[in-house]
Amino acid sequence: MRDKIMILDVNDVNRSTLNNILCAQYTIIETKNASDSLVRLKESENEIAAVLIDMLTSEDDGFVLLKSMKENSWNTKIPVLVVCDSAAIKLEKELFKYGVSECINQPFDDALIRLKVSNIVKLFQYQNELESKIEQQTEKLRLQNQMLKIQAEFLQKSNLRITDLLGTMAEYRNLESGEHIQRVKIYTGILAEELIKEDPSCGLTPEKISLIVSASSLHDIGKIAIPDTILLKPGKLTEEEYEYVKSHTISGCEILENIKDIWNKEYAQISMEICRYHHERYDGNGYPDGLKGDEIPIHAQIVSVADVYDALVNERVYKSAVPKDRAFRMIINGECGIFSPILLTCLTNCREQMEAV
Repeated sequence: MRDKIMILDVNDVNRSTLNNILCAQYTIIETKNASDSLVRLKESENEIAAVLIDMLTSEDDGFVLLKSMKENSWNTKIPVLVVCDSAAIKLEKELFKYGVSECINQPFDDALIRLKVSNIVKLFQYQNELESKIEQQTEKLRLQNQMLKIQAEFLQKSNLRITDLLGTMAEYRNLESGEHIQRVKIYTGILAEELIKEDPSCGLTPEKISLIVSASSLHDIGKIAIPDTILLKPGKLTEEEYEYVKSHTISGCEILENIKDIWNKEYAQISMEICRYHHERYDGNGYPDGLKGDEIPIHAQIVSVADVYDALVNERVYKSAVPKDRAFRMIINGECGIFSPILLTCLTNCREQMEAV
């Protein structure tokens, strides 16, 4: 509790007069010069409620003390009142530049001095208490935000692991290891980064690319619902069987719909759109909805190219691997369906990166 008043005055009589006026309410610290004042201020900084300087008798020492208080920011916590000549307007202006809170004129009015000191002390105490509470609340919020950040990072890592696990489950059903998932993620990232360079207005950001890459793991999750007799058939599928395989895009969305609440809204939407639309084609001849052109979300278009490329260059139960140069030509020439011209440009630009995976 701040309950001390420090008085700087070289005049013993004036100092004693001010002491007598205030001693009933406060403990008084008397000083005769700036050096003594600074020593006492440092010793009792947290106990001093106000500083009172008689500028009529101690102007030089008063300015030394005011300058030091301002340099140490003490004047923001401790109010300063000065005794000065009411006619010295220039001096008053200078004093307020140093953070003086109130001026007192002679002859002294005891009641007015006590009132001015009391009001200023109460104002600063309220201000200091408020600042202290704000600092405490700020620190509390900082710690809470830090904890939320840690929890969010943990949740994100957990979600990514769940995403990869779900995607890998589908691959094992297809007699694939999780390598297809990881390769598609890499291809997706390469193509998305290239698309930003080729078309900065495409709406992609590093943060969104990260979401797309992660969500690409789930593009074939719907294959979990396809019977082994069809999914693992080594020969050519019948028309009816092929239609069953095509249903994995819709089945996948139904699966993700049931767990979408574990992700944020954007991630859930991107995941489901990739799952449903990664077999759509730019000319409208894809499935399941026959979307055309930019009706197909850009993230689904990117994963579509990545998925087709990986399917071509790797062996599957129903086909042999295609050489990388031939796979590239097949995609560019439209033998695997028509893709966005700008994505084909991106594929051409990053061909060496793709082939190096």
